[in-house]
Amino acid sequence: MAQNKFKGLGIALITPFKSDGEVDYEALTRLVEYQIRNGVDFLCIMGTTAETPCLSADEKKILKKMLVDRVAGRVPLLMGCGGNNTAAVVKDLKEGDWSGIDGILSVCPYYNKPSQEGLYQHFKAIAEASPVPVVLYNVPGRTGVNMSAETTLRLARDFENIVAVKEASGNMTQLEDVIKNKPRDFDVLSGDDGITYPLITMGAVGVISVIGNALPAEFSRMVRMALNGDYEHARIIHHKFSDLFKLLFVDGNPAGVKAMLHAMGMIENQLRLPLVPTRLTTMEKISSILKELDIRY
Repeated sequence: MAQNKFKGLGIALITPFKSDGEVDYEALTRLVEYQIRNGVDFLCIMGTTAETPCLSADEKKILKKMLVDRVAGRVPLLMGCGGNNTAAVVKDLKEGDWSGIDGILSVCPYYNKPSQEGLYQHFKAIAEASPVPVVLYNVPGRTGVNMSAETTLRLARDFENIVAVKEASGNMTQLEDVIKNKPRDFDVLSGDDGITYPLITMGAVGVISVIGNALPAEFSRMVRMALNGDYEHARIIHHKFSDLFKLLFVDGNPAGVKAMLHAMGMIENQLRLPLVPTRLTTMEKISSILKELDIRY
């Protein structure tokens, strides 16, 4: 089976914008260095948290090259490559430049709500076309369809280059079923910061994190403690951030983490429509908690 490089703390990297709406490449460069300096294990680029649906084709090309050049192999890069048109995704995989990319994160098709067999055939086509390892992404809250444990396990067994799943279904019974019955070389990653700790205790190997954009050192400490079996100390950190976990998503993602990064002085608090910044009350609560935790950039 293909090697899974995506373990420990992965960051679902945001895209900073300036007040004029343009991509803030300087802020992104600082953010990447901040992540690597603080011990993240890999970066996930061009995902949902990056507001990829609102990036132009030219911006995506520039961002991909800039991130590959800036990271320069210091940590693995997982790049979003998915959609609800199977043929279009396959075409991108066959014709795109994947140099410097260590794997793709491919989301379940959204809006058209395929059956479980449709999901299997979609990812079968992607696995057969992909020049790099594939991480499945199950996030029914965004796609309108849940990939069952049976389908995930079937894909894991049938395709050597499908190396992991990012699970954000929140269905702990389903997650336990996957972890219990998966092939030895197939991994489960948490897609939800708030359940990362319990998932690792069940056998997950890490997380693709939103809060890690702002708190990479603290969150990586919790992840590593849990992975090393130090559940007591990991649980203390988990509870320390429980209020922030909730605040990050109360007004949508990445509005919450962008508000947090803005409060830390790292980026402008800008998103692209249809997303808008957090409400003032949420921003005030985030700032208050950061002050209590004495967290600075």
